[in-house]
Amino acid sequence: MADPKEIVLEFIHSKSKQKSKFYFNDLAALFPEMKMREAKKLINQLVSDGVLEYWSSGSTTMYGLPGTGKQAGAEGEE
Repeated sequence: MADPKEIVLEFIHSKSKQKSKFYFNDLAALFPEMKMREAKKLINQLVSDGVLEYWSSGSTTMYGLPGTGKQAGAEGEE
């Protein structure tokens, strides 16, 4: 199996013109051979490693590359 980090990064970069944040199911679909719990652990590990970051609207959690997206400039402002 290819490196999961590379698979996720390749997917995100291929979609970066349209989207900067992705739902868990978008990322989990990259690993059809994994059970959901395994995919969740893998994606959470990528967040822990700093490859991905969480973004929450309050009702939905999404994942993206650190520092990308429309909200990136506003984060950290008071």
